[in-house]
Amino acid sequence: MPPVFRFAPSPNGYLHLGHAYSALLNFDSACRSGGRFLLRIEDIDTIRCRPEFEAAIYQDLGWLGIAWEQPVRRQSEYLAAYRDAVEKLSAQGLIFPAFESRAEIARLVAQEEAKGPWPRDPDGTLLYPGVAKSLSPDERARLLGSDTPYALRLDMEAACVRTGDLGWTEQGEGPDGETGAVAARPEAWGDVILARKETPTSYHLSVVIDDALQGVTEVVRGKDLFWSTSVHRMLQRLLGLPQPAYRHHRLILDSSGHKLSKSTQATGLRELRAAGATPAEIRRLVGLD
Repeated sequence: MPPVFRFAPSPNGYLHLGHAYSALLNFDSACRSGGRFLLRIEDIDTIRCRPEFEAAIYQDLGWLGIAWEQPVRRQSEYLAAYRDAVEKLSAQGLIFPAFESRAEIARLVAQEEAKGPWPRDPDGTLLYPGVAKSLSPDERARLLGSDTPYALRLDMEAACVRTGDLGWTEQGEGPDGETGAVAARPEAWGDVILARKETPTSYHLSVVIDDALQGVTEVVRGKDLFWSTSVHRMLQRLLGLPQPAYRHHRLILDSSGHKLSKSTQATGLRELRAAGATPAEIRRLVGLD
């Protein structure tokens, strides 16, 4: 079977040079290997995702000379698949609802930090303190039946017991040069959010479901997502999904050495095109010439 690559942007802003590098790397790899190239629109964030940004994605990628298979998968059209996955995890006793607001979680963490440093996940976010797991069944049922917002979290401790050791073979390089056989560390993320009351999925859940349903065999993405692979390997094991090959690539940084943002107009593809840049110059700017 031919390898299957994908590029999966979120339409919450205009694409920049970092997106161009990742998209071109995937597209070039698909062309060289006789594989397939898919475009996926990750639009589960109904607040920040907008139609004009999605339209701009198609325009920018087309201008770069990238062609993709039709139809494009839009996550907002497949919410039932994510709900099914949450139900499967819930049936294994691995999901619990957490009702605290961000402010309440910050207060709980502050109480813990008064006793000593509180752990953070690989992205630097403070881990959830796990208070909701101690709710009585009656209190949990009462809150679920009310208008209280909640997040559905993975019981990481229970999930680690169920999956055992996990890992993957890194074909690229992690943030500290990790390559080859890598031991997954899903516990570093704590009880990650997999869905919310108003949104039946999250990035971690939808990406593994989409990759499996689309038959993606090669995940080529930025090294800022390297340690997210630990959570993805765990979900693949728990849901019985296939494991793609992983290759994490370097990031395109700004002049101060920081990861590019969609608000960085100086590196936006639309701005560069308007200033007279050509697709060939974009390739040179990202080091693909």
